Amino acid sequence: MNVPSWFLWGFVATVVLTSLMSGSQGLKLTRMNITYLIGTMHTADRERSKLIGFGVHFVNGWLFSLVYVAAFHAWHHATWWLGMTIGFFHGAFVLLVAMPLFPAVHPRMASEQRGPTVVRQLEPPGFLALHYGAPTPAITLVAHLAFGAILGAFYTLPGTARCF
Repeated sequence: MNVPSWFLWGFVATVVLTSLMSGSQGLKLTRMNITYLIGTMHTADRERSKLIGFGVHFVNGWLFSLVYVAAFHAWHHATWWLGMTIGFFHGAFVLLVAMPLFPAVHPRMASEQRGPTVVRQLEPPGFLALHYGAPTPAITLVAHLAFGAILGAFYTLPGTARCF
């Protein structure tokens, strides 16, 4: 593994993914604030949850980039389109599996079946996270496609050189 290349491009890809997700929420394209959702899993403090959620999401993204790097090594090839392919499946998994499971692991999120309570006040994402707005699935996929494209385009396998 090329640790310096992974370290740099995993960082950059995570910055871009997190920025796209946060920016789309700030622009009112989606109501999903992933850093807030993750942060409120760890604290009830609404302001502090954003910072904690950002840290957890950032570290998770950086570590998850290792899965992409492992795939590139298994294929002995890293390209933007291979990265985007992995990114598509990564984003699809997030939307189809991870988001619908959020209420089961989130202590402050209502479930689809039981609704809100005094403690569980956050709205559940629903299928494809559509409860946070119709554009949410597309935004999530685009962010993960960009994540994969960056890793595939710029990660350098050991013993190879990139020419731009």
